[in-house]
Amino acid sequence: MFPSSNRFLLRKLLENGSHCRTHINMQPQRIWGHDVASRYLSDKPLSWSEGSYVKHLPPLFHPLSGLKLPPFLPDSLERYPTKITTLPNGLKIASEDAPGPAACLGIYVDSGSIYETEESIGVTHLLERLAFKSTKNRSHMCIVHDVEVTGGNVGASASREQMGYSYDTLKAYLQGAVELLIDCVRNPLFLDSEVEEQLTKVNGEIGEIAKDPPQFLLESLHLAGYSGALGNPLMAPEAALKRINGSIIGKFYYENYTADRMVLAAFGVDHEHLLSIAEPMLHDLPKGLPVEVPKSTYTGGDFRQKVDSEKTHVALAFEVPGGWHQDKDATVLTVLQTLMGGGGSFSAGGPGKGMHSRLYLRVLNQYQQVQSLSAFSSIYNDSGLFGIHSTTGSDFVAKAVDIAANELLAVATPGQVTEVELRRAKNATKSAVLMNLESRAIVTEDIGRQILTYGCRKPVEHFLQCLDELTLDDLTIMAQKIVSSPLTMASLGDVDCVPSYDSVSRRFHAPI
Repeated sequence: MFPSSNRFLLRKLLENGSHCRTHINMQPQRIWGHDVASRYLSDKPLSWSEGSYVKHLPPLFHPLSGLKLPPFLPDSLERYPTKITTLPNGLKIASEDAPGPAACLGIYVDSGSIYETEESIGVTHLLERLAFKSTKNRSHMCIVHDVEVTGGNVGASASREQMGYSYDTLKAYLQGAVELLIDCVRNPLFLDSEVEEQLTKVNGEIGEIAKDPPQFLLESLHLAGYSGALGNPLMAPEAALKRINGSIIGKFYYENYTADRMVLAAFGVDHEHLLSIAEPMLHDLPKGLPVEVPKSTYTGGDFRQKVDSEKTHVALAFEVPGGWHQDKDATVLTVLQTLMGGGGSFSAGGPGKGMHSRLYLRVLNQYQQVQSLSAFSSIYNDSGLFGIHSTTGSDFVAKAVDIAANELLAVATPGQVTEVELRRAKNATKSAVLMNLESRAIVTEDIGRQILTYGCRKPVEHFLQCLDELTLDDLTIMAQKIVSSPLTMASLGDVDCVPSYDSVSRRFHAPI
């Protein structure tokens, strides 16, 4: 109930509102374009007597007279071509121009943990951490200052097969950015003080990796599933940190960072302008001796790490034969991962995101005990891994493994995936690819990594065509090929509750 004083005010307001409403003119008025424009530009607000904006403004079905519209953009614009120049020493300079004030540069190297030997295990991880440190021409503080004063952004990433160094900057500072990026990649010093600092930080990272179960399981799957180069750890092992020093890092660097294994990629840069800046700095970089890519053999296996935790994490994985070099199969695999999808039981990444995927509809919506379930992949030039990672309580882990196995077998069974599901997954994959290519950094990386992998940059239309041509049979055959390879398992938590490797493996080698 309202107090008496408030009831009096409310009654007066209602009376005033009723009085105002009786004076509103509801008759339609003829309004001209210049009148509308003048009222938009006027500081005077519309009064009650003039009515609301909806009543006052004309419908927008027809152009307003007296207003000039800017020219329309065409329905489609041709992309700038990717231009590639190979220097006499084998180094490739590639770029794609684009309008706008910013550009992105990157140097990508055909080097990673697969090239590590017993002596140099863990060096790739340290090279990533030592990126943009002191060089022959600059101290680390000078590099930081030069980047910050121009508002730039630098970064480095290490993988099993490639290294990447990137610099995002404004075009006005392009020449300085190219010079700094090349200097940092070409002339590192690996000072003892900086190496020791990074070794200490990496040692701390190793102790924290169990707190990142997806990353821990992915590393464990490689260790258990591969013998040879892809079985080398991407994260430096604790034992390796005791022997790694600047000289070991330097030896690995000079053996692998050669001109014929490097690509300087750029987006938003005129190719001839980039050549005029970069070629004088790179033409004398030594070309290395022919290097044979280290071999890897997929064997399958089991890795278990027991920790005191309320959650148990399990990953089931299989080999993806062919890797990136079989680009059609890689495209099918990307759609398969989108189709299976998944996520967390609490949130699938935002309203509606991922809720249409098979793992979300068929598992996360049905079993409250499953805290997360998602498909994952890790693809390399000639091989790769595809599987499902689940997180659940220890009392439900055996059932969760059984559910994950059922879902992998279902997509490998003809007739289990519908045309509607396939079309949705293909559209979602197209959307993700095209939206990613709106990013300068991603386009730069795409240029550099494709040239290292294929020797050229395939246009996005090539991959979109592969998507359009993909059929349900292609998806089923790919899934059958995957689950017919040996199983690799990795688990973290109360591993005593995880079913045995043999019992799970038998599920996949029975007739489908």
